[in-house]
Amino acid sequence: MSKPPRLTLPPEARTYRLATARGEFAVHEAGEPVRGTALLVPGYTGSKEDFIGLLTPLAAAGYRVVAVDGRGQHESPGPREEPPYALEELARDVLAQAAGLGDGPLHLLGHSLGGLIVRTAVVRDPRPFASLTLMSTGPGAVCEDQQARTKLLIAALEAMGDDMPAIWAAMRSQDPRDAPPESPELRAFMRRRWLGTMPEQLIVTGRALISEPDRIDDLTLAAPDLPKLVLSGESDPVWPVSLMDEMARRLGAGRVVVAGTEHSPNAEAPAVTAAALAAFWDSCPR
Repeated sequence: MSKPPRLTLPPEARTYRLATARGEFAVHEAGEPVRGTALLVPGYTGSKEDFIGLLTPLAAAGYRVVAVDGRGQHESPGPREEPPYALEELARDVLAQAAGLGDGPLHLLGHSLGGLIVRTAVVRDPRPFASLTLMSTGPGAVCEDQQARTKLLIAALEAMGDDMPAIWAAMRSQDPRDAPPESPELRAFMRRRWLGTMPEQLIVTGRALISEPDRIDDLTLAAPDLPKLVLSGESDPVWPVSLMDEMARRLGAGRVVVAGTEHSPNAEAPAVTAAALAAFWDSCPR
């Protein structure tokens, strides 16, 4: 479960709903598109707030940065039915968001589950994008341990999806006793984010995490010339880092490992992560 580095938006950031042909999406935005725009897509149980630490440094580097809540995720609305949350539908949302952001170079980034979503969007249509960054995501399904955890959560959601507070309480009761303490503000935010996310979104995307096939060859065929970057922490409990190394090799992608971080380098070391992203985007043709 991702934890934002802080909850207060920087003064240069703005919050609004991005209007698209597929509905409105809650976003945080900062910066002007001097060098281009970046669209940041969060992961499972995550939200746009996971990218708060990247907004200021990337805006200072000359990028308009737009972090989005996906359909049915936190502050973006979504239906109480399952079909609209299939990866292909969420990928269509990303393409609609790209169109809603207007012209100019658009760099696409997906974190964790967001990586599976954005690569599906690129396989469908790579033309809107100047680059693709896969952050802390793998070529297919998550590792066996995470599959087991996700299956338990899906079962709970299927049985108790109308009582999200109870599921939240049960989840938090399983936190390790030696876990770093959280501020009351962070705990309240994480609960609010959980309650704002549609259970159907979590069920369908959870199934994708445990069953998604390896689609790296599809991505290579669809966008052979699109600049790509694989970025991760130096350890990861969801996809092995060695698997991400191999994925980068297969894609012919750049590779960045952010020292001292795990599954969320965007939140754990935002300054270092932002510097690596800006350097990669600066290297892409415009």
